[in-house]
Amino acid sequence: MSTQRPRNAVVTGVGVIAPNGLSAEAFWKSTSEGLGVLDRITREGCGHLPLRVAGEVRAFDASALIEERFLVQTDRFSHFAMAAASLALDDAGLGRDAPADPFSVGVVTAAGSGGGEFGQRELQKLWGQGSRFVGPYQSIAWFYAASTGQISIRGGFKGPCGVVASDEAGGLDSIAHAARAVRRGTGAMVVGAAEAPLAPYSMVCQLGYPELSTVEDPDRAYRPFTTGACGFVPAEGGAMLVVEDEARARERGATVRATVAGHAATFTGASRWEESREGLAHAIRGALDEAGCAPEEIDVVFADALGVPEADRAEALAIADALGAHGTRVPVTAPKTGTGRAYCGAPLLDTAAAVLAMEHGQVPPTPNVFDICHDLDLVMSRARPAELRTALVLSRGLMGSNAALIVRRGGESAR
Repeated sequence: MSTQRPRNAVVTGVGVIAPNGLSAEAFWKSTSEGLGVLDRITREGCGHLPLRVAGEVRAFDASALIEERFLVQTDRFSHFAMAAASLALDDAGLGRDAPADPFSVGVVTAAGSGGGEFGQRELQKLWGQGSRFVGPYQSIAWFYAASTGQISIRGGFKGPCGVVASDEAGGLDSIAHAARAVRRGTGAMVVGAAEAPLAPYSMVCQLGYPELSTVEDPDRAYRPFTTGACGFVPAEGGAMLVVEDEARARERGATVRATVAGHAATFTGASRWEESREGLAHAIRGALDEAGCAPEEIDVVFADALGVPEADRAEALAIADALGAHGTRVPVTAPKTGTGRAYCGAPLLDTAAAVLAMEHGQVPPTPNVFDICHDLDLVMSRARPAELRTALVLSRGLMGSNAALIVRRGGESAR
């Protein structure tokens, strides 16, 4: 009989680049205060488009955070990811030097759109000036896997690497991928997602989504679970985590910030929001089963909160279906209404917020939402003090993916 100990996947580092903060600390301060930063889009070449409001990452100086040799070959979405990865590694106490055993550290990211700004710039050179003016990095900078590749090269990480392209919910799937790699024997994984969907080409592509909000008032453009729900507002940014083996983390004196306890994913089809009720509920039950967690143990739910009436109703019903009577009592929050939905980066920001909420004993509020029309205990106006040991994070994608993730405070196991 094998006596090998089970490997527990824990979060030891959190790095955030978001519209409301360029570090985990700044992000939490804004999130806990319910600060809304949605505003008119200021990116060059976007003024004539009907999409007017978004969550922009402002005051981000990539050159101050990333070496020039990486900047010239990467898009803004990879700049965000590399910066957030550095913050997460610093937070985990792993620094920026190559690890002693490079094969013990891997990287996995999720991506929804890739490097649209870089790609558009090079294609404009192609058609405006000719093929000789197109740089060689066009072949890699736009690609979904670019952030994984650049983080691994920059950090000297040679462990298992990958990219998850499974819709917005892929952000949660990437965390599950990392946790499973750790349980199979990898020492640590750098995992997360960051997006930069506000270049003109990327925005034109998004205009095909019927769920997109084109309301021009930032305070009314993204109000899920209300009678005024009119779609979602996109955003830049995201978060990266360091997920590692708990025994390894404790041996080197790292702080265990959370445990990745359970995850499940389903697929119900593009824009089939009524069907997402069953799919999301099934994912929640699967995550509960993997975590060995009873519904009443969930202390807070970070909602997907699409902002489309049919989708909001389906999510509220899915929470009730999966959690039973507890589903109408458990505090629910959607901090992303203050920053916008950063596609794959959105559930990573929610996961970072969940970790921070459990540490601070506060459920952050849902900005700009005051008059809900669903049977949910949605936290509004101001943060709510609470004893938080277990959080449920939900995500759905526009193409039909659904995912649920359960994280526990610190190194806590099932009750």
